[in-house]
Parts: sequence; C-alpha cells; structure tokens
Amino acid sequence: MFRSSSIHTVTEFCRKPAEHIRRLREHKRPELLTVNGKAAVVVQDAEIYEDMAELAQYAQSLRSIRQALSEEGRALDEFTAEFEAEHGIHR
Repeated sequence: MFRSSSIHTVTEFCRKPAEHIRRLREHKRPELLTVNGKAAVVVQDAEIYEDMAELAQYAQSLRSIRQALSEEGRALDEFTAEFEAEHGIHR
C-alpha cells in the first residue's frame, strides 16, 4: 500500500512539514511516518480522510442490512417477546 517514497521519519516530517503537506495535498496519497524504523502513524490529506470515513460508514450500514436480511436475523415478534421478558415489560 505504501510506496517507499511515501515512508518518512517523524523527524523528517517535523523538519519540513510544509513540504509534506504540499505533497499530501498534491498526490492524495497517505504517508507513513516511522519512529526508530517502525511504523508509528499515517498522515493523509483531510479530503481523502473524509471520503474514506464516509466509505467506512457506508460499508458498516451495508453489513447491518446484510445481517438483518440473513439467517442471523429473526422475526420481530420473537425479538419483541424476548426484549419485553428481559426488561420486565408486560402488555
């Protein structure tokens, strides 16, 4: 996922933050920042992050719909009866 040109040290990022921000905005690819040679954080353009967050939320809603439509779901009457029993609701 990360190209070698997108891997930098935190020290390098701190020395030239404007350069990194310009590159992030221009190329729209995240950068992996390392500490002592190990991955520490990922930095990315805010617009791309927002797009990614929206996609993640959409994927979660699809999973919920799939679960509701699959065999894992159950009849509303069954759920209601169990819920009422657990919460001491009597009709």
